[in-house]
Amino acid sequence: MACGVISYFSLAAEPPLWPAASVVLGAAAASLAARQSAAARATWLCLAFAAAGFASASIATYLAPPWDSLPRKAAVLRGRVTQVDALPAGRRVTFVAASLDGGLKLNRMVRLRLRDTDQAALGPGDVAQVRALLRAPAPPDYPGGWDTQRDAYFSSIGAYGFAIGQTQLIEQAHAGAWRTVRERAAANIMAVLPGERGAIAATLLTGLGTAIPADDRAAFAASGLAHLLAVAGLHIGIVMGLVFAMTRTVLAAVEHAALHWPTRQIASLTAFGAGAVYMMLTGAHVPILRSFVMAALVTVAVMTGRRAIGMRALALAALGLMLMAPNEVMGVSFQMSFAAVLALVAGWEALRPFLAGFALGRWWRTPVLYVGGLAATSALAGTASLPFAAYHFGTGTLWYVPANMLAVPVTALWVMPCGIAALILMPFGQAAMALVPMAWGIGCLLALARGVAAWPGAVMPVPQLPPSVPLLFAAGLLWLCLLRTKLRLAGIAAILAACALPFLHTPPDLFVSQDGRVLAARVGGKVLVEARPGASAFERAAPARIWGVSPYSAFPAAGDAAGGAVHCTAQHCSWIAGAGAIVLARVPGDPCAGANIAIAGIFLRDCGAPVIIDREAAAADGAALVTGTEIVTDRSGRGDRPWVLTTAPALPAARTE
Repeated sequence: MACGVISYFSLAAEPPLWPAASVVLGAAAASLAARQSAAARATWLCLAFAAAGFASASIATYLAPPWDSLPRKAAVLRGRVTQVDALPAGRRVTFVAASLDGGLKLNRMVRLRLRDTDQAALGPGDVAQVRALLRAPAPPDYPGGWDTQRDAYFSSIGAYGFAIGQTQLIEQAHAGAWRTVRERAAANIMAVLPGERGAIAATLLTGLGTAIPADDRAAFAASGLAHLLAVAGLHIGIVMGLVFAMTRTVLAAVEHAALHWPTRQIASLTAFGAGAVYMMLTGAHVPILRSFVMAALVTVAVMTGRRAIGMRALALAALGLMLMAPNEVMGVSFQMSFAAVLALVAGWEALRPFLAGFALGRWWRTPVLYVGGLAATSALAGTASLPFAAYHFGTGTLWYVPANMLAVPVTALWVMPCGIAALILMPFGQAAMALVPMAWGIGCLLALARGVAAWPGAVMPVPQLPPSVPLLFAAGLLWLCLLRTKLRLAGIAAILAACALPFLHTPPDLFVSQDGRVLAARVGGKVLVEARPGASAFERAAPARIWGVSPYSAFPAAGDAAGGAVHCTAQHCSWIAGAGAIVLARVPGDPCAGANIAIAGIFLRDCGAPVIIDREAAAADGAALVTGTEIVTDRSGRGDRPWVLTTAPALPAARTE
């Protein structure tokens, strides 16, 4: 089914829906007819599910609202607040059912950053208006990069922007009707615990993590602890495990209940209810939805005396999510979370016979088993998800095993129990009794994350990887984890091949950003960058993600660079690459005579190069990568799909700066 979803998103043009639906029905009928042949039935079932994945993605695209036309100038936005996110400085508000200048109705939500001085009391359900500048979701910063437009399209977000005036509250929602428990809980937590500790506590208990400072978030990522800030299986597992243990302990203390009631089943249902509440409180996003589906299956298994955790539960969770949100298959959250759980289930299944025998015997084996279990869990989950993180984020972490061996017990035995107690005490106004000790535990996590992030080699930059790397790694991981015979070892070969592919991949020679303001080249093993005024920090960082180098050098204003391979003047820079003579033009005119390719952050005139990538070309085709003689642009890479926004270049009359 995932293969069907991936096939849909890899197309360059939007396909009709009826072929996939026809294949689903035909293949399902053929599988029912092929009862005498297990191989034929399996083949038809695989085809039916692949077509179902393709069809589910097509339907999700069809049901998504169309893009809105946005004004180029500031407009007065009026709409209903659906979410308020605290930022390290200021707030971010999401509006739904919004209108512009009292007329144009928007089909999609608008996410707006308020001014830092804006003190308007806003909550979910309020109607407010503010003068703001709006922009459509940006395209990927380089071909093959993170597709923010696709994410926004399936999230029903039509515009981002920032306020240029103070917010006016038009209508306040009734208390308790629209003001959600989630926002109120986050506000209470941060009122008791200001600063980064309160922001992390609010993230763990409500899923609202926008207030965490960027430096602390980077430290968690560099130390391999970013999953602690992404509420998912670990967190809901801790919540449900604690509630299960407490419920069963209380029932065991009552003689009649212990002797006559099904205490295990009662505790399971109680834990399931606690997990449902926690899922809703933290936003019901993809990782925790996957975890909750598996928790529901575990509850059913406990109630019926079946095996609680296994591959079938994971597969059913994946099928359910792909039916509800097929676009998530392309996202890093879906890929990392399912890869980690797949490796954990298969790994512990393989280790169980050895561990069962090791646990018997001398007293010292129990603590050794606990420490070894932490190391194995960290190694299995971290290694399985590492290639997907490297592909999407362009970095890899080295010290995730020791960091998780220390951080996970602190989270499970200290931070989260205090957090659960704080949520229970919050309606009575006594949450501070539990939040203060929770902050002490968070302080330990912060110190650990910052310390490990400072270790040598903590973060390894990874150059842009071809899509074949995560695909081949996923295929090898599935083969290794799902097969029962010795043939499963062939999956290791696929995993090793995926690890070797980056060394066979030819890196690009040139990069031009989607607005033409950032130009970069790889010459003689060095990366040179020229960033023109107005280039965003995100675009300036794109060369580091493409080539996996940081910091990099700038093209000199005049003189030689890259060991004399590049020669620069005030008018241009020139060098020889795989495509031949390359010129980076700095002024209009004809500085590119004799060049095979000319790149420029301006609108070129009278340039004799056969291939020109200037601001006009970048505005029309998006960001571009050149490898040898091959040119890949954002438009050619993503094709003509409903989520791909195209904008005509705004050219001055003389086509000059």
